[in-house]
Amino acid sequence: MNGKEELLLFVRMILKKRHQETPPVNLCPQDCRVIVRIDSWESTSVYPNGHFVRVLGRIGDLEGETAVILVENGISVAPFSEAQTCEMPSSTSENPWKVNPEEELKRIDLRNTHLVFSIDPKGCEDVDDALSIRTLANGNLELGVHIADVTHFVAVNSYTDIEARARATTCYLADRRYDMLPSILSADLCSLLSRVERYAVSVMWELDKNSYEILRVWYNRTIIQSSYKLVYEVAQGLLDGDLSVVDDILELKELDERTRQQKLEELVWAIGKLTDIARHVRAKRDSCGALELEGVEIRVQLDDKKNIHDLIPKQPLEVHETVAECMILANHWVAKIIWENFPHHALLRQHPPPRQEFFSELRECASAKGFSIDTRSNKALADSLNKADDPLDPTVNKLLRSMATQAMSNALYFSTGSCPEEEFHHYGLALDKYTHFTSPIRRYADIVVHRLLMAATLKDTKVDVTVNLFSNKDLEELCRHINNRNRAAQHAQKQSTELFQCMYFKDKVPETEERCTADGVIYSIRTNGVLVFVPRYGIKGAAYLKNKEGLVISCQSDGSCVWKPGSLQHFQNRITSTTVAGESVTLSLFDHITVKVSVQSSRCHPDTIKLEIISNIPYKNTATELYQKNFHIMKTDLVKEVTRSAEEALLAQEKNRVEVIQEEHQEYCQTKGVSLYQLLEEIRDLALLDVSAGN
Repeated sequence: MNGKEELLLFVRMILKKRHQETPPVNLCPQDCRVIVRIDSWESTSVYPNGHFVRVLGRIGDLEGETAVILVENGISVAPFSEAQTCEMPSSTSENPWKVNPEEELKRIDLRNTHLVFSIDPKGCEDVDDALSIRTLANGNLELGVHIADVTHFVAVNSYTDIEARARATTCYLADRRYDMLPSILSADLCSLLSRVERYAVSVMWELDKNSYEILRVWYNRTIIQSSYKLVYEVAQGLLDGDLSVVDDILELKELDERTRQQKLEELVWAIGKLTDIARHVRAKRDSCGALELEGVEIRVQLDDKKNIHDLIPKQPLEVHETVAECMILANHWVAKIIWENFPHHALLRQHPPPRQEFFSELRECASAKGFSIDTRSNKALADSLNKADDPLDPTVNKLLRSMATQAMSNALYFSTGSCPEEEFHHYGLALDKYTHFTSPIRRYADIVVHRLLMAATLKDTKVDVTVNLFSNKDLEELCRHINNRNRAAQHAQKQSTELFQCMYFKDKVPETEERCTADGVIYSIRTNGVLVFVPRYGIKGAAYLKNKEGLVISCQSDGSCVWKPGSLQHFQNRITSTTVAGESVTLSLFDHITVKVSVQSSRCHPDTIKLEIISNIPYKNTATELYQKNFHIMKTDLVKEVTRSAEEALLAQEKNRVEVIQEEHQEYCQTKGVSLYQLLEEIRDLALLDVSAGN
């Protein structure tokens, strides 16, 4: 026996002795979520072999269940390493970070010339975008989108860059977030907070003062100082003329009355002008087939002790659209310039057209209300969804748009060298080229795009910035990684929302708690029940008309429901429950019913929401639903007004063209009736028709 074997034998003896002397510890309590690793699975056994790794937390506990979500989706929550922290600039209350004089000479200074401000959700710390609008000397307008210059602080292939690339995205859960970048950047030096100087990358457009058509565009590294950090609700109040929100603007509080009034007028003008421009930009995309899709976003309202006070659906505000349109415009123009300069290794974002069979449920549901949905193109789909509006029930349009959203393909990042140009198109936004540039604090894709943009705009200088860019092959691999991480983050966010929905209802008694009763809308028919959407809480789930005992729902004269022996008849747009006594009730698509919300617990799986039909008549509307109805009408009218003006101008041009053609026909006696070209175009359109849908 050699020395190595003797040492190994000695270690084994020590470990065996310690094991005999130490009492066993219960590392895996029955009421905890744990991680186990599968080592092998014999073909002759129904059970795999594995070993215990660690305890995540107790079943039903918020931290334990959140840990499960993070582990299942591979979300990194480890603190940033010392090596990464050492790369960060220092900024303390005693010695705050300042603009470097040498860097100042390389940038356009906007601090004293532009009214810059941000509009974000309440409590937002990572402010990576800001806006500006001003009138130029020639009377035209200058629109600016200013994005945090993250790449100035994150060098290529630095420790921070490698970690950000691995994480790929900031992960937002219902009550917290896990940052892609260290907090010194995400919440401080790269956050465009008010009254502090920041480095930015700015896209600026000169717009015609009347038509808002883009006359020229330029891109620059800039220095800005945001004047206001607004929240959406305050910006919407100023837009609506509600000056009571002025008290919530901290930057105006310390000013004298005259100065405050002057600053307020400037701010109100800026928000109003930005919104007017956004309406025209949106109308232009609408004319090309841009889709207004529907998703439910729930905000968790916590009390002082971090307990769940309420679940609040996100209120739709027009100022949301204003900010979104400005960001979409910036992303589109950046996509164009980086592709023009790097046609074979630019990072863009594509949204492929969905498969037609995915729209079958949408078409069937719409037909139940007498609407026809044309899905042959994004323009046809957008027009059909706009027409599928029930004035008595705005929920119908919301649900149809939600179904259209579910039918969509996923938008993906890609390298321009990996696919032909005709596949670059973004179906949902109706843009030929699109990328992500406006959130470099939260998305690594935007950091890559910033580097591409700088390389494109600094080409004529002596600085060779192209050496740090990815090749097509490397960029293609990176895009795959980012797409996977994005899907994981989105899935984690969805699971977190569902967790909070369950925790909100878990400690409530459904029979006595008023908040457990809500209005539900049927949006799909199944063989033994219906799928229901609860607008108040953003919940979608199944409600059964037949229980495990084989009893079916029967409705009394007052609308209340009880279980009785009977049978179900399932049709395309409705389902009928008939008892043995002959009592019958029919539930149809888009019927409003009253449901009871409760939680179904499981030791092996996460808790799930359970919906039970307690009445076949609608529950009373909430203030939230009424507000959404009013906003939907307001927003639709505003967009339609701008779109109508554009269409009328187009029709006037078409009418003039037709009159000229008719004059030429009378003068030269050319083809009578429909031309051969028009006939061939009609035949081509017929070939594109979805025959199966018609049948």
